[in-house]
Amino acid sequence: MRRGRWAAPALELLFLCLAQANFAPYFFDNGVGSTNGNMALFSLPEDTPVGSHVYTLNGTDPEGDPVSYHISFDPSARSVLSVDPNFGNITLIEELDREREDEIEAIISISDGLNLVAEKVVILVTDANDEAPRFTEEPYVVQVPEDTPAGSSILKVHAVDKDTGSGGSVTYFLQNTHATKFAVDRHSGVLRLQAGATLDYEKARAHFVTVVAKDGGGRLRGADVVFSATTTVTVNVEDVQDMAPVFVGTPYYGYVYEDTLPGSEVLTVVAIDGDRGRPNRLVYSLVNGSDGAFEINETSGVIFVTQSPAQLRREVYELHVQVTEVSLAGSPAAQAMVSVTIRIVDLNNHPPTFYGENGPQNRFELSMYEHPPQGEILRGLKITVNDSDQGANAKFNLRLVGPGGIFRVVPQTVLNEAQVTIIVENSAAIDFEKSKVLTFKLLAIEVNTPEKFSSTADVVIQLLDTNDNVPKFTSHYYIARIPENAPGGSNVVAVTAVDPDTGPWGEVKYSIYGSGADLFLIHPSTGIIYTQPWASLDAEATARYNFYVKAEDMEGRSSLAEVFVTLLDVNDHYPQFGENFQEKTMVLGTPVKIEATDQDAEEPNNLVDYSITHVEPVNVFDIDAHTGEIWLKNSIRSLDALHNITPNGDCTWSLEVQAKDRGSPSFSTTALLKIDITDTETLSRSPMAAFLMQTKDNPMKAVGVLAGIMAVIVAITVLISTATFWRNKKSNKVLPVRRVLRKRPSPAPRSVRIEWLKFGRTKTAAKFALKEDAPNENCNNNSLGSSLPPEAPAPPPPPSMAPSTGAAHWTVPTVSGSLTPQQPRRSPKPQAAGSPSQSALVSELRQKFEKKNIDKKTYF
Repeated sequence: MRRGRWAAPALELLFLCLAQANFAPYFFDNGVGSTNGNMALFSLPEDTPVGSHVYTLNGTDPEGDPVSYHISFDPSARSVLSVDPNFGNITLIEELDREREDEIEAIISISDGLNLVAEKVVILVTDANDEAPRFTEEPYVVQVPEDTPAGSSILKVHAVDKDTGSGGSVTYFLQNTHATKFAVDRHSGVLRLQAGATLDYEKARAHFVTVVAKDGGGRLRGADVVFSATTTVTVNVEDVQDMAPVFVGTPYYGYVYEDTLPGSEVLTVVAIDGDRGRPNRLVYSLVNGSDGAFEINETSGVIFVTQSPAQLRREVYELHVQVTEVSLAGSPAAQAMVSVTIRIVDLNNHPPTFYGENGPQNRFELSMYEHPPQGEILRGLKITVNDSDQGANAKFNLRLVGPGGIFRVVPQTVLNEAQVTIIVENSAAIDFEKSKVLTFKLLAIEVNTPEKFSSTADVVIQLLDTNDNVPKFTSHYYIARIPENAPGGSNVVAVTAVDPDTGPWGEVKYSIYGSGADLFLIHPSTGIIYTQPWASLDAEATARYNFYVKAEDMEGRSSLAEVFVTLLDVNDHYPQFGENFQEKTMVLGTPVKIEATDQDAEEPNNLVDYSITHVEPVNVFDIDAHTGEIWLKNSIRSLDALHNITPNGDCTWSLEVQAKDRGSPSFSTTALLKIDITDTETLSRSPMAAFLMQTKDNPMKAVGVLAGIMAVIVAITVLISTATFWRNKKSNKVLPVRRVLRKRPSPAPRSVRIEWLKFGRTKTAAKFALKEDAPNENCNNNSLGSSLPPEAPAPPPPPSMAPSTGAAHWTVPTVSGSLTPQQPRRSPKPQAAGSPSQSALVSELRQKFEKKNIDKKTYF
């Protein structure tokens, strides 16, 4: 037992020693702006999203033991943060609001399991622009006299923004600056009446001004935002004394019946102060016209009769009532005056009666122009309706009986008497062209009487015409046809336009214009279109014309119509052949064609029919009446049959062909046709003859072919001469004199078949002959066997003046040769040395050719 007592204290002492040897953990202090450590001077924006990782607690244990982290708050405060005990990550778990709580106190702790270290930290909540301005002292209502000067201050609005910095600054402006009489100071919020603006109680008793308060903007959740708020300022306009009194319910009519007692009320006049906001007291008085028979209550405006109706000397009294404002000081102010008509009437024994300017009247007439403006009053009608009864017996209704919707009557219910006004309702229905007279009945019928007395009055309106219509053509277009041989001044077509207006406004004047109107005229009054006196119409030149016709009244109101004029073709042209005498060649089995044209514009005048009117020697032909093709009759199948028919056996026919049009009357013309008949065998024997026979009808074709052949021959000759010249030049030879002799062709005899061109079977080269001069024995033929250079040619003999009678050829003297630099002669001939004339000729020729070569080089 004693050992056990000492063992327990010893064990506790051992544990105490071990505990004292274990050091406490601690936080790292990383300074301001760090995101981990001990949260020293840590701040957090109020718009930080819930759930964000905002900080990391960071500490260590000296012994290296693992540590855990904790955070706690005062029980009366919100727990807005949580911490991960193992990693120290602090997370925002509730929204922050700087305006409600600008700092957060928390206790953070770190523990190693044995030791716990706690620290108190203060977290600053920084501002974000999350608050909108708020107006204070709402609602804003202000009373402003209507005579307040422009520019005066009216009211000051004030808005507060709980944010700090630019987000907490507030500026003011009006929502609609164009449609208001007020302005606001953007910094102070003072509302003023704009310069030049005035208030008028009678026009507007209140104004509603919308003021906007806007903050300076700031960052919220990563974006720049601006908040604003609006308030409405009610400006009540206070009335001031600036308007005269006004009578209401005018005009005033009163009635005194035969049984009315003296002192009875006749009617009441009512006036109000024009300044309705603060009206003054009104006092009524009679100015004149009463003759002592009537008096008025100065306070109520009641007019009453002071005498018996039997004592009244007039049937109608015109009273002048004056109303006067009395100011608060008791002095008279503004005044107004009105007339009151009082009639003396008997009992209910009369129906409503219509009156004109001269008394009772049951017919009213008026003249007015058609289509008056909508809502116009018929001022020419002076109608008054009156019921002499009093009270309910004098109440009656008015209405118009007649075509509905054109006019309306005002008033529709009358007590005693009223001026009748008729107003235009439908201006379009008041049309002179539809009805020249409008008749209505004006009906007045009592409302609340058993008798239902009524009366009527005729209203007759004579309409006066105005120029309200445009002339209109009976058709939008007119189509006319006229023969092309119509003389100048002929009628073409009559156009008609109608203007419903009367008098000068209904008179229509016609005119025409357009590119096709040059040949036409129009009568300005009748609308008859006719051709110009000098006009010459030709359907072949222009078959159709179109132009516009205009109908116009005296004030220039107009309309248009289009006129189409077609010229009818007249058979005024004869058919025309290309030539009146024609020659054609017909091959057996192939037709020939003759053609005529008619210049008329239309069928059948320009359709041509063909016929053979005369044939020599015998008619062996048929002709197509429509195409003009001519062919041999079917019985003729060979030339032998034709040889037996013709007297000379030459197969030549003469035909007279008639071309006749189909017009009425019909015109015709004739042509002489000479036909040579041949067959295909004859054409194949001689190609040239066949060609000439085929081109006999077209001589220009033959001329063209011959011209082409001659051009080819000339080209070949030029090529041969050029080649010869250059070859002689290379061989350094002077060519001797040549003469080209051309055979004169003998004229070919004309046969009966008109073979006016006939070539022989000789070649083209045979027409030309080359003849050397007799004295020159060395011919320039470039022979290979000649080794000696040519001698200088002798001068040509003088031309013979005497004509040669028996010569069948004519010659053209030409000189051709080639000049080269002179070379030493190997074996000079004796005759060359002793011939000075030939040496001179050679020198002269050399000079000429050198000069020619120099000219060519200069040209190229």
